[in-house]
Amino acid sequence: MYLSNLKLWNFRKFGDISSIDMDKPNLNLNFTTGINVLIGENDSGKSAIIDSIKITLKTHSFEWFRLDWDDFYDGSERLRIELRFDNLSDEEAKNFTEWLGWIGEGDEAKPFLRLIYDASRNLNDRYIYPTEIKAGVDESGYQLTAEAREYLKTTYLKPLRDAKSELIPRKNSRLTQILQGHEAFKGKGEDHRLVSLFRDFNEEVKNYFVGKNKEGEDLEGEDLKGSELKKEIDRFIEAFYEANKESNFGVLGNNLKNILEKLELSIKDELNPGLGTLNRLFMASELLHLQKKNWSGLRLGLIEELEAHLHPQAQMQIIEALQNEKNIQLILTTHSPNLASKLNLENLIICNDNNAFPMGTAYTELDSDNYKFLEKFLDTTKANLFFAKGVILVEGWAEEILIPSIAKAIGINLTEKGISIVNIGNTGFDHYSKVYLRKEKPYMTIPVAVITDSDIREYEKNGDDYVKRDDETIQNETQAAIDSNDAKSKQCIKYHTAPNWTLEYSLFKSTSLKSTFQSVCKSIHTGTDWNTDFEKMLAIKLIDKNRKLNKTEVAYRLATALDEDLQKKPEEQTIVIDTDNDESIKYLIKAIRYAAGN
Repeated sequence: MYLSNLKLWNFRKFGDISSIDMDKPNLNLNFTTGINVLIGENDSGKSAIIDSIKITLKTHSFEWFRLDWDDFYDGSERLRIELRFDNLSDEEAKNFTEWLGWIGEGDEAKPFLRLIYDASRNLNDRYIYPTEIKAGVDESGYQLTAEAREYLKTTYLKPLRDAKSELIPRKNSRLTQILQGHEAFKGKGEDHRLVSLFRDFNEEVKNYFVGKNKEGEDLEGEDLKGSELKKEIDRFIEAFYEANKESNFGVLGNNLKNILEKLELSIKDELNPGLGTLNRLFMASELLHLQKKNWSGLRLGLIEELEAHLHPQAQMQIIEALQNEKNIQLILTTHSPNLASKLNLENLIICNDNNAFPMGTAYTELDSDNYKFLEKFLDTTKANLFFAKGVILVEGWAEEILIPSIAKAIGINLTEKGISIVNIGNTGFDHYSKVYLRKEKPYMTIPVAVITDSDIREYEKNGDDYVKRDDETIQNETQAAIDSNDAKSKQCIKYHTAPNWTLEYSLFKSTSLKSTFQSVCKSIHTGTDWNTDFEKMLAIKLIDKNRKLNKTEVAYRLATALDEDLQKKPEEQTIVIDTDNDESIKYLIKAIRYAAGN
């Protein structure tokens, strides 16, 4: 049994002010068996998804989760949560016989379970009407029994969890709850081995404080300090109570629960463990609920911010281990590009614009080769695209270095806008851009700008010389390249192609940046004769690998010049980008504005 689908109406950010339309949920999200990881920018709905599941199912801990006023979408009087469970085994299905629905006919029919949480509030009195979890195939469903609900509880790890306090011995500690639910202790009584061990321990403690060993013989020397201490306490007790009263040292409680409340869990030979170690230990203990034998209920774990208190290597080690777990389902949230880069792409769900988009093969336009490529090359740096409000895909370091400075020069701060520049290191943009393309509506709305060169050479080698090509031919071929790339623009993906050969050639022809670009090139390649014919020499350096242009250093120095000029007073600035008339770099300006939503 696994949670296959979640539907939300008017829950948190997933809603609208119109009345609930049962055919049009505000969120309709499918989950897969195994691991599901919710990613996306802040306030994109990740926690709302986790909370809707948690409120409906409740958890194995003693924490009480109830519906709050702010759980309703702004201005709405009613919200609804539906959870659907599929792949029920016969042992699991027997717990919900009267609430099951069926898919298929005859021997091929398979059961499913649908849970319903439908709540209303009075806006005038600020009152939320009591409601119960129901189940069934019709719209209203029938109330679940307490026994049935026990089989649907989930394991939940809160964000920024205090693992230290959860693991220390105390009454009703989380560790006690976890252990009591395990088959090693569940339903066991006074005949459990731990009870007899503690009984023997208490007898030893009692003997020490009366000055005896386990054979009943008198202790000697320093060992008598315990009995002396007890006599002093007993003297006060007799004075405070009565002569026949005396103290008793030992571990209070003689039942299994009392004993479990005294236990502490730690890592062997690990002294003074930090928060990261304790967090891993706590997660390991919590996940015991999902590994119980002879359990015919739900095995679902919810973990918010898995990366809490963990360094990047530990994060990746844990997520790799969780991906190998069998027969359990996990729904996680994360803000960590490290985790996103380590996960299989099909396990990711991108939250964006009041929606959630699974990355499985049934939903994206990625083909099998794209998935294989991304799983090999989607490193931590590139994985930040999953958390951005806008994305700019570029071919190399030069664009990655220069574009933020050009953006600032035209009044756009990419960092403040939450825009990620992703340097893919080649022209294989399809592998990355298709992440945002959906087979069916709703489409994703994250603006993705692809910046690419036209790669139409303006010079060609002729013997030992380099000759300028025919202008009309260049224009025709460049326009064909631009048209070809424009045809790839689709849904939220928009291509922006250089109207000239390369980025560097476009900078050279820019009316705004030409002189600065030339000065930078001359300062880097001091042994080059730039003064005779700068354009031809630039072309040679773009073609001849032995006289290669240092593109990265050029971009760095040009970016520095832009940044330094921007720090000057307006009347002292010398670099002004003409955003309206500089045709050579307008493709960069348009890409920046598109990604920024301008």
